[in-house]
Amino acid sequence: QVQLVESGGGLVQPGGSLTLSCAVSGRGFEIYAMGWYRQAPGKQRELVAHSKPGGSTSYADSVKDRFTISIDNAQNTAYLQMISLKPEDTAGYYCYAGLYFADEGNYIKYWGPGTQVRVSS
Repeated sequence: QVQLVESGGGLVQPGGSLTLSCAVSGRGFEIYAMGWYRQAPGKQRELVAHSKPGGSTSYADSVKDRFTISIDNAQNTAYLQMISLKPEDTAGYYCYAGLYFADEGNYIKYWGPGTQVRVSS
């Protein structure tokens, strides 16, 4: 059974840093993409960062040059390094993993439970 376990959220002052992690547990899959969405109260969900194991990445304009996503293939874990955090980065951050199950020939997208990030002085 596949599960995504997220960690790393919390309260940080403006200008501070946090690193989120998202670990995929289970068997029989290959990761073809991972990333994070975020959603703040009263706002639309926003794709923050997306990455494939080969290294290709994409970011929302609002976080470019401040957020960095990476995937540790050996650990089936993605990381989102966030620096120069701003109050407007406050949101629930939700990890996802696109997995390929070769035995079934299926691609399935899984979601983590989310972690809260609050940027406030």
